Amino acid sequence: MVYWQVDSDFEVTRLHFWDHLKTIHHHRALVRKYCFRLGLYWQGLTHDLSKYSPVEFWAGVKYFQGDRSPNDAQRREWGYSASWMHHKGRNRHHFEYWTDYSPTGEGITGVEMPRRYVAEMFCDRLAASRTYRADAFDPADPWRFFQRGKEKRLLLHPATADLLESMLVKLKDEGEDAAFAYIRHQVLGRN
Repeated sequence: MVYWQVDSDFEVTRLHFWDHLKTIHHHRALVRKYCFRLGLYWQGLTHDLSKYSPVEFWAGVKYFQGDRSPNDAQRREWGYSASWMHHKGRNRHHFEYWTDYSPTGEGITGVEMPRRYVAEMFCDRLAASRTYRADAFDPADPWRFFQRGKEKRLLLHPATADLLESMLVKLKDEGEDAAFAYIRHQVLGRN
């Protein structure tokens, strides 16, 4: 369903309010299910709550596309995404959250992420692939997405990249059950 909103410049903009809300709910439900499989209950419950904040939600409604992140469209129009800037600074499952000035003076660098947030990042990527690809989803999709952007992720700590890739390869090669068992037992050390 499409609604109309008057933005700050008093221009009428077509909005996909319900479509965006449904996408957020679907994505969060999948991440919650996946996090619960790993014993990450609090992370599952609180995942992406910032998407309901005005800066993120209304950008998502305005730039809704249905098959990819609305942040890309906002970035093309504005030259940056205010929604993404807000989101990455509040959600520890994004590697961009884990950046700091290097103690050796090399500038901003990636910090190794705690394993529980790498596991949540895996759940997030799996859920995003299932949400955006729908019936066309393939277990290799999250790994393919990771490979496409690999050379651009200069701020992803190498150990974090290796750990995430091991999870995505397990999903691609052996399926969800094997990937979740690997993450739960080998990565997180849970029974």
